[in-house]
Amino acid sequence: KEVQTNYPTQSEAAVDAAFNAANENGTAVSGDLTRWAKQGVLLLNSVLTVRAASPASHQGKGWERFTDEVIKMLSKNKEGLVFILWGAYAQKKGEVIDREKHLVLEGAHPSPFSAHRGFLGSGHFLKANKYLSKNGEEMVDWQ
Repeated sequence: KEVQTNYPTQSEAAVDAAFNAANENGTAVSGDLTRWAKQGVLLLNSVLTVRAASPASHQGKGWERFTDEVIKMLSKNKEGLVFILWGAYAQKKGEVIDREKHLVLEGAHPSPFSAHRGFLGSGHFLKANKYLSKNGEEMVDWQ
């Protein structure tokens, strides 16, 4: 199944920043998240839909409860996951994660407005792979 990659402008910039941070050799990347998904990477926003060009337009419509439950169930039923929480809102949602069972990495959101406040240079992708390798799991090819 093909993944659609029609992001609003700010989200597209955030994904580009994430890819560039993950891509150590500096080659261009496409922004297609299919390879990450096939390796078990789940990218989860707290609100899963939005009206075009209207950020947070579907906030408060139930998505937050759904995504809270997804996070709780993953934390409870799995072990050795890596949660990368970018931005204050994600970090607040991450309070339910069992940090004895999982690695939780926190930092600035990769949006163009805040990436310079700690996202760039955070080493989250390297830290995630070190944790996975240490726990006998396959490392993620972030390119």
